[in-house]
Amino acid sequence: MLSRTDLRGSTPTAAQLRRALPRGGTDVNAVLPTVTPVVQDVQSHGAVAALDYGERFDKVRPATVRVPAQVIADAAAGLDPAVTAALRESIDRARLVHADQRRATVTTEVAPGGRVAEKWIPVRRVGLYVPGGNAVYPSSVVMNVVPAQAAGVPSLVVASPPQADFGGWPHPTILAACALLGVDEVWAVGGAQAVALLAYGGADTDGAELDPVDLITGPGNIYVTAAKRLVRGVVGIDSEAGPTEIAILADESADPAHVAADLISQAEHDVMAASVLVTDSETFADAVDEQVAIQAAATKHSERVAEALGGPQSGIVLVDDLEAGLRVVDEYAAEHLEIQTRDAASIAERVRNAGAIFVGPYSPVSLGDYCAGSNHVLPTSGSARFASGLSVQTFLKGVHIIDYDRAALGEVAGQVVTLADAEDLPAHGDAVKARFAPRTQS
Repeated sequence: MLSRTDLRGSTPTAAQLRRALPRGGTDVNAVLPTVTPVVQDVQSHGAVAALDYGERFDKVRPATVRVPAQVIADAAAGLDPAVTAALRESIDRARLVHADQRRATVTTEVAPGGRVAEKWIPVRRVGLYVPGGNAVYPSSVVMNVVPAQAAGVPSLVVASPPQADFGGWPHPTILAACALLGVDEVWAVGGAQAVALLAYGGADTDGAELDPVDLITGPGNIYVTAAKRLVRGVVGIDSEAGPTEIAILADESADPAHVAADLISQAEHDVMAASVLVTDSETFADAVDEQVAIQAAATKHSERVAEALGGPQSGIVLVDDLEAGLRVVDEYAAEHLEIQTRDAASIAERVRNAGAIFVGPYSPVSLGDYCAGSNHVLPTSGSARFASGLSVQTFLKGVHIIDYDRAALGEVAGQVVTLADAEDLPAHGDAVKARFAPRTQS
């Protein structure tokens, strides 16, 4: 089921590795001609246009964009108690981790009387997108809302696609998760039209104002990603997320049944999901292949899993040793990276590029999806080489506050003037000189 890339006996360069490794293709540019008119129409016509597109794509049209408070309350009241308890545990653990991420204001005294502080200010209002489709994602509500709340964001809205089976409102489990988190503003809109409405706002069908946001976060399909690209600059975005992916660096000490189960767990998301094993043992690779065949046939979404594991984005990469394996996973820069080797903790410490690193046999990616306390909104498609996952920092702006007195400015005035003249911007220097020039009597 899993194709193989054999790198043994070679020392490929970074460029060669990037070309050789399994990788899916999501061409956002290809759907921009489809998404652009949607975004423009919602920009011009607001909620009516968004609901029109929702009716066309989702075959349902809610009475209003904003979900009534009673609908949210009823969803929470009707949630299975076991699911409620599990969500509360997920929320509690996420809050513990994210509470420690908030940055404090730091002040540096550059010179006597001259200080520069960096203050972290929460974004005023954020839009958190929670997808529908193959699965229901209350966990994505948790992962988006908790860091925004920990950052002190004063206003947030969750947008999720309307569901024909639930009266045109988002899935009740999504609504219940919002209620558990104290979120009272939810919009029944999905896809590219949701992103556009979050960015531009407008009036709801009942005349209520839909306030635009300043930042949009959360995963979605290729159309959501394209819309985020189009509104970037009007609002901030967290990332252009691609299909989910897992890479596992393993040696023969790992359990092939565990590794196979973890590869399958990511393939369950989507036919474009990527599952990659990097190992220095061909015998172990054979054992994992055998386990994948057994477990994939027995899993609920076996057809989806088989297509994902058989695609060009998935496979097994054979390397000479773990040193070579580390080079491979660093170039791959997986969204989720598991280390299942001897001395896994020390190997994990040496990884440079990954959205999140899961260490040892008892830290599977599915733990991070729900209850580890970490965030599961992570960089994909190799962007972990330069990007981070969603965190409290995503929702904060660092602002420098400069406070110099006369003496402190005077100490550095000559250098400011010199640099201004070097850049042929003499008025910059004059702005400093003016503060020390004798005042003339009028």
